[in-house]
This record gives sequence, structure tokens and C-alpha cells, in this order.
Amino acid sequence: MVSPTEESASSPRGVRGWLTHHRLVPPLFAQVIIGLVLGVVLGLAAPAISEHTKVIGDAFIRLVQMIIIPLLFPLIVLSIAQMDSAKAMARLAAKSLLYFEVVTTMILVITASLAVLTKLGKGADIHSAATGNTGTIQKSLPLQNIFLDIIPSNIVSALSTGNLLAMLFFATFFGLALSRIGAQARPVINFLDGVAGAMFQVTSWVVKFAPLAVMSFVAYNAAHYGWQLLVKLAIFVVVFYAGAFVVMFVIFPLVALFFRVPYFPMLQAIGDLLLLGFVTRSSEVVLAPLVKRLEQFGVGSQVASFTLPLGYTFNADGATMYEGFAVVFIANAYGIELTIPRLITTMLVLMLLTKGFAGVPSSSIVILFSASAAIGLPVEGVAILLAVDFVVDMARTAINIAGNGLVCVVIAKSEGTFARKPLRNTPTGHESAASPARVELAAGR
Repeated sequence: MVSPTEESASSPRGVRGWLTHHRLVPPLFAQVIIGLVLGVVLGLAAPAISEHTKVIGDAFIRLVQMIIIPLLFPLIVLSIAQMDSAKAMARLAAKSLLYFEVVTTMILVITASLAVLTKLGKGADIHSAATGNTGTIQKSLPLQNIFLDIIPSNIVSALSTGNLLAMLFFATFFGLALSRIGAQARPVINFLDGVAGAMFQVTSWVVKFAPLAVMSFVAYNAAHYGWQLLVKLAIFVVVFYAGAFVVMFVIFPLVALFFRVPYFPMLQAIGDLLLLGFVTRSSEVVLAPLVKRLEQFGVGSQVASFTLPLGYTFNADGATMYEGFAVVFIANAYGIELTIPRLITTMLVLMLLTKGFAGVPSSSIVILFSASAAIGLPVEGVAILLAVDFVVDMARTAINIAGNGLVCVVIAKSEGTFARKPLRNTPTGHESAASPARVELAAGR
């Protein structure tokens, strides 16, 4: 007797299902590439029209933001509630935070040193370059505010504003409480299990619009910014992308080699998500499918559901790399001597500020403002870099996504819940919407 699942797989419903089944619909990776090419052509050929296409991309980002909290909250609660003990959760959190601190500090030191050695910004004539609009951006980031913002005074307000750090804090306590009350927790767990499954289905629908969003973003950028703006800051952009290449294909592979995890197969498994994040400049766009993709790669569901949201808050490798480059560039461009004490102070300030800022709008720029004020750099330099932020933000986002994917594999390996699975040629948006609570771990279950 054929099961319903087997029947649906062998007899796909609808035109799109038939086309996908017969491989007539290209995978997401190819669709995004097509959207990117069409966006460039549209932006250069019809700039007047392309100036108005950004609304399509913005609508897509809003759709993604709409599903982030309803998906992540049940996933985190379920992952904690189903752990064997609070000690297991504490161990997982401690391992993740230690990894975040060590790796981001290493990236910061290496990239800042590279910027100093190459004398990035020396002789750059940026005084006449166009500046970005900084009027709506917060100019400081008090550490006490970061600490207090972790604890939500109103959880409903925190959830409605998309405060990931506050949501993570509350979800941790809620999950621990469910793990302590035994059978009473079962209805709540079943409910959250259903919510997570439904949100994965919603995510699969939303991601199908990604190629259209990519086309709209690229068309707008090509029409709105053109290429003239990049000329004055070309050296910064080129060196930054070179640094991004070093991080992605040298530092991350060395980290993976140290922990003996398959980094390049992981990149292959999430390659289309990296491209999507690169073009849309949003890590949130791929957060939900990244959880499922890592589970399909072999990461235990509890590790993926807990570590990935934690990494989005504390493990911004791309942003950390950007801060190191930007501070050195601004100092050199304005002729400010970077003495050893000033460099050490800069490293310490950035090490503190680049943690836990996921809920801060324009967080990378806010941190750069704060660091500049702390070490006496002109804020005008930050405004000038903001003018080309859209260019570097693409690589910054891709590094963040790859770094958080790597940490999930590393932590799962250390927890004994990583069992690598063969890659499935399944485009994003068609992944199984199976509930996370029904996914068994590779060990300890």
C-alpha cells in the first residue's frame, strides 16, 4: 500500500509541482542568478522604472520579518524544553558563547592587522566624497543599555518589535520551565510543535518570492547608486572583499579543520542561501530555511534551533571584520596615527561592542560611531563609508551566514549530535515542513 507521502511525491499536484518533479523549474540558486542578471539589465536600461522597484524587495523583507519571531520562539522553547537537563542547555550556551568570542576576536585581530599592514586609507581623498545620511542613526551604544535590553520589561512588546535578544532570554526561561513541570507541559509543547511546523510551511511559500526580490533590489541599486560613487572608495571596497575572501576560504576552513568538521560540503549545502543573503543584504531572509538546511546536513535539531538564533545575536563575523577595516581606514584617511596603545584600545572597544547588537537598527554603523567616539576618530569618516555601505554589506551578510552555519556544525559535533547526511538536491522552499519536535537527535535519544 502506498503511503500518502509516497503518493504525493510520485504524483505532484498542480502545474508547479509537475514542473518541479520533472526538473523543469530551476533550483533557487539558478533562479536567484537569473533575477540578479535581470536586475542589472533593468537597472541600467530603465533607471527611471528601476528607482521604484525597491518596494518589491522591501515587501519581501517585511514578509521575512513577519515570520522570524513566530518561527524562532517555538523552536528555541522546544529545543530547551526537550533537553535532558538545564545543565545540557547551559553547556550548549557556554560552548557557543566561548566559540563566538574566540573566533570573532581572531577575525577582528587578523583583519585589523591586515588593514594596518596594507596602510588602508593612506592618502585617500575622501573629503570630497559623498556622505550617507546619518540623521536617523543612533550615534552611541551604551553598554548598560545593551545589558538592560536583554531583559524584556514587556515580552509582548519585545516580540512585536522583533527584539531577538529579549526573545531569546524569555524563551530560555520558558523552555526551562516546561522541562520542569513534566506532563503538564505536553499540551504546550504540542501546540508549539504545531506552530513551528506551520511557520516552516509559511516560510516555504515566502522564499519562493526571493528571485523577484533579488531582481528588484539589484535593479534599484544599479539605477540609484550607479558606479561613480564607488570610484573614490574603490580601495576600501576591494580590500574589504579581499578580507572577506580570506575569512571565508582561509580562516573558516582552518577553524573547521581544527574541529574536524566538513566546511566545504556545508558551504555546498547552503550555497543558494549564501547567495540569497548576499544579494538581499539580509541574514534574516535565510534564517528559517538555514535551520532546516543544517538539520538536513546532519546537525541535531536542538543545536540548530538554539545555537543559530544565539549566533545571529552574538556571532556577527562579517560585521566584526568590517569594524576592524573601517576604523583603520578612517584613521589613516584623516592622518590619525594608530599607535600600539590606540590599536589595543580599539580592539578592546570593538570586542565589547560587537556582541549582542542584533536588535539595534543599522547596528554595524552604530558600533562604528561608538568606537570612533571612544578612540577619537572623526564621525564624518563614518558617514562617508555609509555612502558605500550597501556594497560591503553584501559580503558582510554572507560572512555572517557562513560563520553561523559553521558554528552550528562545530557545536553539534562537540555534542555528539552531528551525523552528516548526503546532500539532497532540494531547492529552498521545498524542504520538509516536519515539526522540529519530531526530529530525533543522533545521540542521547
